[in-house]
Amino acid sequence: MSHSLSLFARLKLAAAELRSTKSLVGASMMAALNLVLNQFTIMVSQMLEIGFAFLATAAAAYLYGPWLAGLMGIVTDTVGYFLRPNGPYFPFWALNEFLLGFLYGCFFYKRPVTLARTAAAYGTAMVVINLGLSPLWLHMMYGNALVITGARLIKNLVMFPLNTALLYAVLRALQARRRAL
Repeated sequence: MSHSLSLFARLKLAAAELRSTKSLVGASMMAALNLVLNQFTIMVSQMLEIGFAFLATAAAAYLYGPWLAGLMGIVTDTVGYFLRPNGPYFPFWALNEFLLGFLYGCFFYKRPVTLARTAAAYGTAMVVINLGLSPLWLHMMYGNALVITGARLIKNLVMFPLNTALLYAVLRALQARRRAL
């Protein structure tokens, strides 16, 4: 594993994954897993849900980098809407999914999985996407949806240790499996 590569160098390496048949097939499998996991999302309200599809996105980001994981996010968001629509289609949710894959790829692609890195990656995604962009998109879709930020904040604070632990366990298992090959 190339621990000392700069972010720019890792982004350049990750761009090559877009031309790799093996990477495209692997990312497709992760996309399928994401769509399956998305079917088991727990709806707290129309504007608040708990899900685990992010684990497949993070796995793709770890294995194939930020570009492919980000593009996978756009595909899974679009296909996922048709499999399980929740309100009107809104294309900015696909931006969230792209950013999720991209952020995880920046943290994990060609990098060792550590608990600190996992917490930083999940925390960054939580702040930027769950607490930043999602309330903005909800506001654009439904009007004054920014009022629910309190419930969103509590949900994210409660889920942070659980989701960080799940993410860490999944990525450590992937890392161990990759080393064994």
